[in-house]
Amino acid sequence: MRKKEQMVPGEGTDSHLIVEGIAAMALLISVVLGADQIRHLIAASRADEAAVAVARGALDELVQLRFAQWQLTPAEADVALFALKGCDVAEIAALRGAAAGTVRAQLARIYAKAGVTSHTALLALFVDELIDTSLLQAAGPEGENEA
Repeated sequence: MRKKEQMVPGEGTDSHLIVEGIAAMALLISVVLGADQIRHLIAASRADEAAVAVARGALDELVQLRFAQWQLTPAEADVALFALKGCDVAEIAALRGAAAGTVRAQLARIYAKAGVTSHTALLALFVDELIDTSLLQAAGPEGENEA
């Protein structure tokens, strides 16, 4: 028969405590690193929100400037703003409590004052001013860099 092994008190316990200690330290480090990551994400989110607020303000200034240059009436400015937001004639009429024909006539006057012929072209005027074309100019015409 086999001889029973005698356990020395503390022999297995010490290695078990060491493993638990290492696991506890790893968990603590993970919590600290996770908290730091969350702090960085919150800071980045705040910076993004600030950038969006600046862009929104710049777009609002651009819209107001163009509406003033085009000498839109207050009613035409409302209709133009709804059009820029993507509303169609029926939606604009419902929002303003006006007839669809009135909105169509206002849109026609807005297009004439802006020098465009469609809803899409009106929107393109503003998008074009917001896009940085210097990147396109630096790249040159399409295919120029290809051999």
